[in-house]
Amino acid sequence: MSTNGKLMTNWRWWLCSLLFVATTVNYLDRQVLSLTYEEFIKPEFHWTDSDYGTVTSLFSIFYAIACLFAGKFVDWIGTRKGYLISIGIWSAAACLHAACGWATSLVTGIDVSALSKVDTAADVTLAISTTSVYLFLLCRGILALGEAGNFPAAVKVTAEYFPKKDRALATSIFNAGASVGALAAPLCIPPLAAGLGWESAFIIIGALGFAWMFFWAFMYDKPEKSRRVNGAELEYIRQDDRTEPSEKDIPSEQKGVTLWGALKFRQTWAFVSGKFLTDGVWWFFLFWAPSYFSNQFHAPATSPLGQGLIFTLYAIVTVVSITGGYLPKLFVEKKGMHPYTGRMLSMLIFAFIPIASLFAQPLGINLGSPWYPAVLIGLAAAGHQAWSSNLYSTVGDMFPKSAIATVTGIGAMAGGVGSMIVQKVAGVLFTYSEAAGEAFTFLGFSGKSAGYFVVFCYCGLAYVLAWSIMKLLVPKYKEVKL
Repeated sequence: MSTNGKLMTNWRWWLCSLLFVATTVNYLDRQVLSLTYEEFIKPEFHWTDSDYGTVTSLFSIFYAIACLFAGKFVDWIGTRKGYLISIGIWSAAACLHAACGWATSLVTGIDVSALSKVDTAADVTLAISTTSVYLFLLCRGILALGEAGNFPAAVKVTAEYFPKKDRALATSIFNAGASVGALAAPLCIPPLAAGLGWESAFIIIGALGFAWMFFWAFMYDKPEKSRRVNGAELEYIRQDDRTEPSEKDIPSEQKGVTLWGALKFRQTWAFVSGKFLTDGVWWFFLFWAPSYFSNQFHAPATSPLGQGLIFTLYAIVTVVSITGGYLPKLFVEKKGMHPYTGRMLSMLIFAFIPIASLFAQPLGINLGSPWYPAVLIGLAAAGHQAWSSNLYSTVGDMFPKSAIATVTGIGAMAGGVGSMIVQKVAGVLFTYSEAAGEAFTFLGFSGKSAGYFVVFCYCGLAYVLAWSIMKLLVPKYKEVKL
């Protein structure tokens, strides 16, 4: 019971649910292209895998660059407007993909849809593929620009509405939208594309963001201004002020920080290191798990077995990752630890969970069952999500609210660059190891199986390495003063 004797409202959790939905929509919009490529985009626009690789790799670059500035933009314009603009841009861009067929026909003067099922002259297919690639790149660039604002804005909201001991739990809840989006996308996007056309899949999924904007505009305000947050909840949100100086007593709290200014702090580099070394692991599992099950166990994503494996993997991620937010809360409330100390201890524990991926290949191949790697990869990915939730929260622990989105954006850019490197290296390694066959060996495996095991070893050890570097950079809690 608070000192004012009133029952506490729980408006902060309603806002957390909105962040969860936004992150789910974010991942749905991102995956429409990958789930419509093989059966719809590729034949209609005469793309090669190289064309598709160009579009996806450049999207990663666009996203990484946009992340660098998205956080600063949210800090500058404010959480309310920043989130509305961000999701408005990415939703419009998602819908805009549907016009790429019409625009390609307009630019080339060729009826693209009429030629999608027939053999055409090389110069015609080249004109169609080249023009459409540029148009899709334009749409993906705008999509990346908008999507880059999601995590900086969401992390800023958790810092505004949750005390430090609860931020990892709140972050783990909204961050679970990533795995829910990955889980839901294969179940809804292909049926939409098959039944209504691939254009409709982009439009319908993209329109979800516009619906979200209505609820955000209606529900969000700063806690001290919100009529849905009573005095008891506001007191709970600001409980850290009882042990730390009040924001109104810290003039620097109102000051922003430049991108270059943020890079002067070791705390920024600790966050950057954690993102750079580990984000690529999550994206590797997201992009390559279906291919892995198909190549190693003959279970394509279109088969019942393949769908069951993917569903099981992300079901484990969804359930287990949310519980990861409770651990630092337990350390703070039951053990009396400082929030940052409890969070770093939690992250150390979570850093050991992805080691499970080291056993995925040996158990799966030697015992001849894909269910072992499905479960172990699911645990490793769940460990990542629990780690990621606490990693985001370290920014709010150490930086004033006016700098949180900026620092988060810098880290998100580092994560995007790290992910791009992991995906590129994995692709080159898999191509090389498959061609080399028995000549390429690693710890008892040969050929492409050895290639997968190499990457799994990195995935398993990346978090312990990242935690060690973070601890080296910031040995103990030190708040940043601007």
